[in-house]
Amino acid sequence: MEYRPFGRTGLEVSAIGFGCWEVGGGYGAVEETDFADAIGRALDLGINCFDTAEGYGDGASERALGRALGSRRDDAVVVTKFGMNYRDKPNMRDSSRARVVASIEKSLKNLGTDYVDVYIVHWPDRETPFEETMEALDEIVRDGKVRFIGVSNFTPAEIEACMQVRRVDVAQYGWNMFDRRMQRDILPLCEKEGIGFMAYGSLAYGLLTGTFREDQDFGAADWRARQGKMGSIKLFNALFGEESFPSNVRAVDELKGVAARYDKSLPQLALRWAISNPTINTALVGCRTVAEVEDNVGAIGWTISDADLAEIDAIFERHGVETAPDYWIEEL
Repeated sequence: MEYRPFGRTGLEVSAIGFGCWEVGGGYGAVEETDFADAIGRALDLGINCFDTAEGYGDGASERALGRALGSRRDDAVVVTKFGMNYRDKPNMRDSSRARVVASIEKSLKNLGTDYVDVYIVHWPDRETPFEETMEALDEIVRDGKVRFIGVSNFTPAEIEACMQVRRVDVAQYGWNMFDRRMQRDILPLCEKEGIGFMAYGSLAYGLLTGTFREDQDFGAADWRARQGKMGSIKLFNALFGEESFPSNVRAVDELKGVAARYDKSLPQLALRWAISNPTINTALVGCRTVAEVEDNVGAIGWTISDADLAEIDAIFERHGVETAPDYWIEEL
C-alpha cells in the first residue's frame, strides 16, 4: 500500500480509502456480512482510512463500520461526519454547538469507540456562525473525543473564515475524472495551508466501474435513478441525467481501452488517475465485497503516462463531457 501524510495531522493514510456510504442505504441492497468481510480484507491489504457519516442511514453506516472493525479499531483512521439530514431543520443542516455535542456522542456510540480520528462538518450550515461551530469542534478535540477536525463541501471563502477561528485539518470534496472542479481553488488552498484532502466519489458514483449500460435501470431505491430532487442538482444531472448519461457511458467504454494498455481494470485506472494529483491524500471508494477491495488496491504501484493522461482528456472532449464547469457545488 502507498501511504501519504494526512495534511499536517501527523497521520499517514492509505492512498486508497474505504467509503462506507453504501452500507447506510441509498445504493440498493448491501449485505452487511459481505461488508464486514470487505473491511477485514481492506485492513489486511493496508487500507487504513475509513469514512462514514451520521447521515448515512441515520447512523446505520457508522454502526456497521464499528461492528466490522471490532478489535482492529486502532488499526484504522476513522473519519465520520455530522451536520446534515436532520428532518427537524428546514434545510436539514445544523452545525450549532448543541448539535456538535449531541452528534459526537451519538457517533461514538454508533462506532463503538471512545474517539474519532477526524470529525468533519458534512455540509456548511449558513444559519449558524462558523465561529460557533469551530469553537465547539475545538472543545471536543480538547475533551479527547476527536483528534482532528475538517469540513466538506465548503467554499474556499468559508474555509478561510473557519481558519480564522480554528485550524481546519482535513477537507473532503468530490474528485474524479468527470468532476475536476476542485483543481481551480480548493486543491491549491489545501496545498498552501497543509490541509489534508480526501476525495470522495472517486469512481463517479459507479460510472467509472464500466458496468453501466446506456439504458441502465438503477431501481427506485437508488439515488442515481435520475428522479426526484437529485435531478435538479447540476452535478448529478451532468452524470446521470437523461441527456448526459448515454454519452458518459460511451466515454467510459473508450476509457476501458486505456486501462487495457496497463493490463488494469477500469476502476484501477480511475483510482490511479484520482491519486495521481499529489495533493490528494486518499481517494475514497465504496466497496461491497472482498473482490472489489482486492481490485481497488490494484491502483497502487504504477503510474499513468503523460500521453495517456492526455488521451483520457481527449476522450471526454470527444464525447462532450465538461469536466470542470464554472458552477460551484450548487446545493450549497
